[in-house]
Amino acid sequence: MATVAELLQPVEADLDALLADLRSLIGAGHPILQAAAEHLFAAGGKRLRPGIVLLLSRAVSSDGELSPRHRRLAEITEMIHTASLVHDDVVDEAATRRGVDTVHSRFNHRVAVLAGDFLFAQASWHLANLDDLEVVKLLSRVIMDLADGEVKQGLFRYDTTQSFETYLEKSYCKTASLIANSARAAGVLSGLERPHLDELYRFGRQLGLAFQVVDDILDFTGSDQVLGKPAASDLASGYLTAPALYALQERPALAGLIEREFNQAGDLEQALELVRGCEAIPRSRALAEQFAREAAQALQWLPPSEPRSGLRALPDFVLSRLY
Repeated sequence: MATVAELLQPVEADLDALLADLRSLIGAGHPILQAAAEHLFAAGGKRLRPGIVLLLSRAVSSDGELSPRHRRLAEITEMIHTASLVHDDVVDEAATRRGVDTVHSRFNHRVAVLAGDFLFAQASWHLANLDDLEVVKLLSRVIMDLADGEVKQGLFRYDTTQSFETYLEKSYCKTASLIANSARAAGVLSGLERPHLDELYRFGRQLGLAFQVVDDILDFTGSDQVLGKPAASDLASGYLTAPALYALQERPALAGLIEREFNQAGDLEQALELVRGCEAIPRSRALAEQFAREAAQALQWLPPSEPRSGLRALPDFVLSRLY
């Protein structure tokens, strides 16, 4: 199975340029905010989201070239993603991200919140300067969705009565909205017709949902080393994801453990055994596979090219994290 670096190889030089541009875009603003932003971009990460924007932009281009506006869209996408991670880390009180100290660990909570706001504001400014109202609407919606997803996640902690639709809506807001709307925006900047714009959006939406469901499965099956955080940390925090919701249908005893917020010795371990001992994980895997299949189908109309090959391999790459 190909690595992320191999899938993004057709836009490797574009991504290197993107990183250099991001540093100059952050500008010589407040030294602490700049230090916080620099720290984030230096921390690495897969650059998957801007990579998808760049691959799509090249795949739909008549000459395979990128316009300055497509490059700027990819930069805005990474800014929004990074800003959301800073705020998520504050909410989750995470000490590290991608193996380095989180912004609030290195500085403090106040600086982290401001650094996230600063990046969202920078993204909005550069977005407005693209001078395309439809693209502004698409990416502004993402910023709303990210906040909405975080609020929903907090509201439904330890709530065993939440519907599967609520979980999927929250997953869309937190993970899929950015990929779906930035994919569509790349098509808008290329002047594509609406049916193709709809397919780009569908690709990003289903890929994002597959990615989230896989992440949620790994919370139950992965090791601390692989996850970069303690296993079952989502469940321990009261975030009920696909495996837990499926397990609740099969193992009603799980509800009692969750509702008392695992406050007795052995509660969390017992809950994990209930989830792992039924069909919850295989059912979640089947759901991720369905989303990945639908993502691949959405790109069948693209003409053959290296970027298209990378995009078509992405859904399988997302699933490969399970095996």
